[in-house]
Amino acid sequence: MAFIDYYKTLGLDKSATQDDIKKAYRKLARKYHPDLNPNDKDANKMFQQINEANEALSDPDKRKKYDEYGEHWKNADQFEQAKQSQRQNQNAYSGSSYQGGGFDGANFAGEGFSGGGDFSDFFESLFGNAGAQSKRGSRKFKGQDYQAEIHISLRDAYNTHKQTLAVNGKNIRITIPAGIANGQVIKLAGQGAPGANDGPNGDLYITFNISDDPHFKRLNNDLYTSTEIDLYTAVLGGDVTVTTFDSKVKLKIAPGTQNGTKVRLKGKGFPVYKKEGEFGNLFVTYTIKIPTELTEKQKALFDELKNLS
Repeated sequence: MAFIDYYKTLGLDKSATQDDIKKAYRKLARKYHPDLNPNDKDANKMFQQINEANEALSDPDKRKKYDEYGEHWKNADQFEQAKQSQRQNQNAYSGSSYQGGGFDGANFAGEGFSGGGDFSDFFESLFGNAGAQSKRGSRKFKGQDYQAEIHISLRDAYNTHKQTLAVNGKNIRITIPAGIANGQVIKLAGQGAPGANDGPNGDLYITFNISDDPHFKRLNNDLYTSTEIDLYTAVLGGDVTVTTFDSKVKLKIAPGTQNGTKVRLKGKGFPVYKKEGEFGNLFVTYTIKIPTELTEKQKALFDELKNLS
């Protein structure tokens, strides 16, 4: 497979910040997502490359390895171990007093190792050509991990439901548990790219983006909303019907209720993730509606109340 420049894939250069990488990935992922391009093979291929690039560059440790080893970044740990072994051999032989056969310990290590060089040549310098071939042919490598995003509403996140996700041309049906959080990442083991030399498949990491709701604000497992009550109910007391996330509840308003008064409805909040039957609380803030366009008689009555006070 031809080498893919991950920076170029995301439209960035090596000076890009982690925030630049995140923004570029999200923009391109939305543009080339298979759900928006169901029959476009080129868009599907581009989406896969975007995910590969993001997987390498979004993690600072992986990005460091990629910057040094390029397309071989996943094998960076093995190469570092080999380099360490090479340096140890170099030190051992360069200090030797062996004089025969024209063997030169310093030349045994070659010119050193560079991330831009040929890795097969590097292995050959360590183990000989047969050793390099054996090393490449027998080592098992885990497949590429995939990254995906799912956008759902707050109401979708309230209930456990199933959703089909298209990843690299493959439809994967997943169950989204009630209570999933915005930004939460779920790992699906073995749903990434196939491994090499009978190595394990990569994994699929799904990030959930939950849109805001016009009526409810979520904070962890609690929900917050507001409801209007008229001035007369606030002063004299009465009832008000409040809409919760899944029903309607009638509440008693105490006489003399002040604007901004907050009440808690226990267990009427958001479901707790993977804890069946557990819910957070709903907090309702009362907003008192001041009457406008009063009649002359109403104004006179308010003046009378004012004078009585």
